Amino acid sequence: MKINNVLLVSFADYQPQAQRLAKQAKLAYSLIELHHFPDGESKVTLPTTLAKHVVLCQSLNNPNSKLIELIMAAEGLKKQGIETLSLVAPYLSYMRQDKAFNQGEVVSQHVIGNLLTHYFDNVLTVDAHLHRISHLAQAISCKKAINVCATEPIANFLNQHIESAFLIGPDAESEQWVSAIAQHNQLDYRIANKIRLGDKSVQINLPKGDYHGRHIVLVDDVASSGKTLLEAASKLKVYQPASISIVVTHALFLGDAIEQLKRVGVKNIWSCDTITHPTNVIILDSFLADNLQPILE
Repeated sequence: MKINNVLLVSFADYQPQAQRLAKQAKLAYSLIELHHFPDGESKVTLPTTLAKHVVLCQSLNNPNSKLIELIMAAEGLKKQGIETLSLVAPYLSYMRQDKAFNQGEVVSQHVIGNLLTHYFDNVLTVDAHLHRISHLAQAISCKKAINVCATEPIANFLNQHIESAFLIGPDAESEQWVSAIAQHNQLDYRIANKIRLGDKSVQINLPKGDYHGRHIVLVDDVASSGKTLLEAASKLKVYQPASISIVVTHALFLGDAIEQLKRVGVKNIWSCDTITHPTNVIILDSFLADNLQPILE
């Protein structure tokens, strides 16, 4: 039995995850069609049959193009007369910059937060990259702005695949995820110190620990260039651990990041399916469906 008067829609690039979420949440599903013109413009075609409440599911990696298509779809849905429009964005971009450090800098979190507030009644995301604010509602002031943490599904996955894992957070920002997973599975953990030298250059200083012969798991929320994880794995390799694995919520791993990590001895690279990537092994459909319920109610 599907929930009446609610329709979940998505674009094709996130269709498998959106369909699984619709099934778990017992919602009807439709696809938003996209056509890309040679000059880079997009044509958005909405489903002809809608509902009072539409849930738009789209992960916002590659944000500069996806945000335009998202807003075009949201504007079109609003003009069709729907009553409620909600966004499920498992990966929510442009949340990291919440302060101007230099004169003239535009604070992207404020701009994108205001944009999403204008178009969406509710927003659900996973492990948003928040720094100086503690709640997503401080960035997106809609009816319900929900930022859920994927540490429980990650902990459950690790419990099934690594015995007595030793968790390492590559920097202070990762501690909230590392400590939660460690507490869930009663595991040892340490947090490294990171000094950022540039967008693609970091220095990692490992804390004292007995890493030899241990099954090390590096934990972070997002891997973009992968340089932080690469530096941490390289430092750990000299201790001759039994294995080095990586688990992240959001997998970007741009360029040859995966190949570089494999070259320094990383055995496993695992991620949640918030962004479509070959490393996706932690499927969040039931987790998202549970956290979508307050919005559906």
